[in-house]
Amino acid sequence: MKSLQKLRDRIQKKGLRAVFKQLCRHYVFFHSQLIWMERDLVSPVRPCKLKPYAPVRREVITTSNADAFATHFGDRVETMRELAAEGHTGLMYLDDKGDTIGFIWASQRDYFDRHFYGCWFPVKPGEFFEFGGEMIRAYWGSQLSVDVQLDLWKTMADKGSDKVVDVCDLQNIPAVKLHLRMDYRERGQITHVYCLFGRWRFFRDTFYRGSALGAFQKPVPPVASTAAA
Repeated sequence: MKSLQKLRDRIQKKGLRAVFKQLCRHYVFFHSQLIWMERDLVSPVRPCKLKPYAPVRREVITTSNADAFATHFGDRVETMRELAAEGHTGLMYLDDKGDTIGFIWASQRDYFDRHFYGCWFPVKPGEFFEFGGEMIRAYWGSQLSVDVQLDLWKTMADKGSDKVVDVCDLQNIPAVKLHLRMDYRERGQITHVYCLFGRWRFFRDTFYRGSALGAFQKPVPPVASTAAA
């Protein structure tokens, strides 16, 4: 009965088509194209018009404070605790009730994502791999989406990193747009993840020149000519 109620709630929240697509992706087949992105930690971020957000408190995620995820990310509590125990760096943001409303993670060593994609993400010296960024719906489209990254970049720069790398699922349009707004550059590499019947996974990397995200970039307005006629 609990499973049926969960399914019913999910359909009401996301719609039948979205839930059906998610179920097919989880139990039948999916192919994710993960675009590798990178950025230095010192170039300023361009000004952007995002909505302000209510005051939040930032804390480093530890094994002892992971229970703060229970209200909004109840299925992630143990995952957060595991990542902290493994020595990865995580920042979480808490509201005035002490509940986590957003978080983001970083790793300075090769990262094995056993919780979602099931593959390795190699990290070179001087880099850190950024992953797991998420926030509750009330904060979508807010300045917090920028601030959490800036906070993490500063934290990791203090630990000796000078470049952030991560992957962006080509199907996750909001994430693609966020990366472009934050002036990430494409590395020219795609990690393909295939999963069949929720059990068998296959991986391969492809490389390219130019841009795979050109359709998402805003065209640069033409500059008026000042030459005399």
